[in-house]
Amino acid sequence: MVHSQIPVLITIVFLIIIIPSGVILTTASYYFGATSLAYGQTNQMNPNTINLLNIPIKKVHVGDIDIAYKAFGKGYPILLISGSGLVMDQWQPSILRDLSRNHTVIIFDNRGVGNTTIGTKPFSIQQFANDTVGLLDVLKIQKVDVLGFSMGSFIAQEVTLLHPEKVNRLILYGASCGGKENVPQATQVMKILSDLVNNRTQDPEKVLSVTFPVEWVKSHSNVAPTKSTEVVTSNTLRQQFNLNEEWLAINWNGVCDQLTKISIPTLIITGTKDVSVPATNSLVLVQKIPGAWLVQIKGGGHGLMYQYPFIFSKVLQTFLLTTTNSG
Repeated sequence: MVHSQIPVLITIVFLIIIIPSGVILTTASYYFGATSLAYGQTNQMNPNTINLLNIPIKKVHVGDIDIAYKAFGKGYPILLISGSGLVMDQWQPSILRDLSRNHTVIIFDNRGVGNTTIGTKPFSIQQFANDTVGLLDVLKIQKVDVLGFSMGSFIAQEVTLLHPEKVNRLILYGASCGGKENVPQATQVMKILSDLVNNRTQDPEKVLSVTFPVEWVKSHSNVAPTKSTEVVTSNTLRQQFNLNEEWLAINWNGVCDQLTKISIPTLIITGTKDVSVPATNSLVLVQKIPGAWLVQIKGGGHGLMYQYPFIFSKVLQTFLLTTTNSG
């Protein structure tokens, strides 16, 4: 496979994007199923964004589960893989709108999440990757661009490594390749997440602190909790949390050394203030994946796409319009 290579100097120049101070959160929603809370503005949604609630849910049988998904837009297919505790409707709407202008966008609920059944097979990142490829097979999609967020980025790496014939271009957001080369979360961050998923706390400020930088939250007082109509059960959330922590643990090899096998155009995007998957992990990824782009957005947290949707979307569009894969 052949794709455009970005010279080292250009990659370094492209590393940091300074965010204008006027950018605000348009519609954030970061889910923790144990508390059924989403976080976002109380303002009405921009009429130009996509209202995912109006797009019908479809279901297909894949292995031992029924996978719920939505597809919209037109053009080359792009598959979005959600992070832990997130249902498919929680992708930032204006980003979806921009993607759907020249892509067929496919979003879905992971195993045991939202409207997808839990099945009988044990949870694992590799199993989630197999589920994802199974979905593509049932939909008769031979090859697809893939965007994975947080746990979804772990799944996306496994999909690319185990089924390279399926992935055209790869976008890793809030990502780590895990294992001994992983830069771990701070102990306090791990405790906050553990307390949340095990129902030891329902403190909205703590949820926000691992999703957005504290100083950003203080300057955006319109970030408020709202009830969710989507459900991620406490059992699923705990299992996903355990998988995340196992992936981020340093007592296994991770997939870092395998990433040199990836020969497709790859974008790594992160916020410089991400504490859930520390931004330093992006440096490991870009050193491992040949020709990868790295964009770190200054002041962005793990919920980067909700903080700065316009910039996030611009980066995605630049990557997708600039790169090609002739493999």
